[in-house]
Amino acid sequence: MSRSSFAVVVLGLMLVGGPVLGQNTSEPSKHQEIRDVALPPQLDRVLRDFERAWRANDSAALAALFAEDGFVLQSDRPPSRGRPAIQATYEGQGGGHLRLRALGFAAGDTAGYIIGGYRYGKASSDIGKFTLTLRRSRGKPWQIVSDMDNLNAPPKSRAVPAAPSVTAPPASKN
Repeated sequence: MSRSSFAVVVLGLMLVGGPVLGQNTSEPSKHQEIRDVALPPQLDRVLRDFERAWRANDSAALAALFAEDGFVLQSDRPPSRGRPAIQATYEGQGGGHLRLRALGFAAGDTAGYIIGGYRYGKASSDIGKFTLTLRRSRGKPWQIVSDMDNLNAPPKSRAVPAAPSVTAPPASKN
């Protein structure tokens, strides 16, 4: 095999195998519970209104918590934008005893966020986490601009792509 052919094969293997080798495939680290933080009443209202609408399986009430141009960003689904799309996204998803808790937040006059965890019923630990970005006009209630959530489950294992077979080219008869 000539040096240039060998270099092409090695480069190809690096391109195929490099991303796989860079994956973190070790066991997840031990979970350390992050304590709740107390939210100001106006921010806490957003979480409690969301819980109530979810428990009632009321997709219209959930969509009403969002800004007109808000987003829902759920795992394994395309983004939903605008109240009609948000209502359609939440249709049939609610109904469980959702419990939301805040892990962190910040809020100014017109923009803010809440980072939190969620669980259902009497579960003792979160099954997922979320971020809510918020906006309001001065003196008006907070509205959700985006809701992004995902589960705490370990990532699905990815299949390792098979390495291309490398065969030496026939020897030239020079």
